Amino acid sequence: MTDNALKQLGALGQSIWLDYIRRDLIASGALRDMIETDGLRGMTSNPAIFEKAIGESQCYDQAIGAMAHEGKKVPEIYETLSQEDMRSAADVFLPVYEKTDGHDGYVSLEVNPHLARDTEGTVKEARRLWAALDRPNVLIKVPGTKEGLPAIRRLLSEGINVNVTLLFGLARYRQVAEAFIAGIEARNAQGKPVRGVASVASFFLSRIDAKLDPMLEVMAAQGGRTMKLARQAHGQTAIASAKLAYKFFKETFSSQRLPALDRAGVRAQRLLWASTGTKNPAYSDVKYIEALIGPDTVNTAPPATLDAYRDHGRPEARLEEDLDEAQRVFACLEELGICMDDQVQQLEDAGVEKFVQPFDKLMASLARK
Repeated sequence: MTDNALKQLGALGQSIWLDYIRRDLIASGALRDMIETDGLRGMTSNPAIFEKAIGESQCYDQAIGAMAHEGKKVPEIYETLSQEDMRSAADVFLPVYEKTDGHDGYVSLEVNPHLARDTEGTVKEARRLWAALDRPNVLIKVPGTKEGLPAIRRLLSEGINVNVTLLFGLARYRQVAEAFIAGIEARNAQGKPVRGVASVASFFLSRIDAKLDPMLEVMAAQGGRTMKLARQAHGQTAIASAKLAYKFFKETFSSQRLPALDRAGVRAQRLLWASTGTKNPAYSDVKYIEALIGPDTVNTAPPATLDAYRDHGRPEARLEEDLDEAQRVFACLEELGICMDDQVQQLEDAGVEKFVQPFDKLMASLARK
C-alpha cells in the first residue's frame, strides 16, 4: 500500500479529481506527474478557474496577442484558449480513461454561465462544445437549475457526457438523477449505445455550511433548546446532505431498480463532491474529503486541499457512517424553522452569479490584454 493518502482513496472506491486548470500545469508535465504519484483520475474547470488562469497569469499572453493581431474578437479568443486547454488535458488523461474502461479520466468544461436559465441555449451550447472538443473523455458542465433539467435529459439522450453542476439540495439532486435515467432510457429505446455515456452529479458542499452556519450561530446565542439544536447542526449540514444523497444514489442506481439499463451496460451517474476547499478556518482543511470517502464517488478538490490531504489525510470509508445523525441534522434545521428549500434556492441563485461574475471579469481582462 502506498503512503500517499490521495492514492489510497482509489483503493476505497473514490476517484480524486483536480478542480483547477492552467496550461503550464499541462505543458510542464506536472499534471502527468500527479496522475502517476497521486492517482489523479480527472479534472474539473469553471469560469472562476479560467478567470484566474487566463486573467491573472502570463501563460496565455503570447497566444492572446497572436489572435488579437489576427483580428479575433474576445469571445473567440476565450473559446480558443479554453478549448485548447481542455483538449490537451483530455489527451493527458486519455490513458486513465482507457485503463479504467471509461470509468475515469474525464475533464469538464462549462457552458456559458449566462445560459443557466435558458434550456434551449444550454442544449445548443453544449452540443457545440462537445463537437469542438471532440474527445470521448470530456464532460460538458450544465447547471442543475430547473431550466437545466430538460437540457440534461436531451443531451444524455444524444450521447453527450454531462457533469451536472451547482447542486445544493436533495430535492434537486433527485430530479437530476431522474433526468439522467430518462435521458439514458430514451437513448436506449432508440437502439443507440448507452454504455459509453458518462455523467456525474456535482454536489457543492462548503458553500452550504458557509450559508447556514452564521444563521445557526445567531440562534445558538439564544440559549435553551434553540442553542442545543443550532449547535448540533452547526458545520454539519453539508456532510449530512452528502450522506443522504449517497443513500439515495445507492437506492436509485441499484441493478434491481434499473434492470434494463444494467443489462445495456450503462454506468451509474456518480455523485461528485465539489466545493471541497474549506472556507471556515476553524474547520479541518480536509473536512470535505475525510468524511465523504465511499465507493463510486468522485471528489474534486483545488490544489491546496489536495496538498493538505496528501500531507495529513486519513483514508477510510466513512460515507455510510452516522446516517441517523445526518437525519437528525435535518430534523434540527426543521425544528429551528430553517426551510432548506429556500436556502438551497438562494445558494443556487448565488452559485449562478458566482460563475457569471468571473466569466464577465475574464472577458474584460481579455479585452484589456
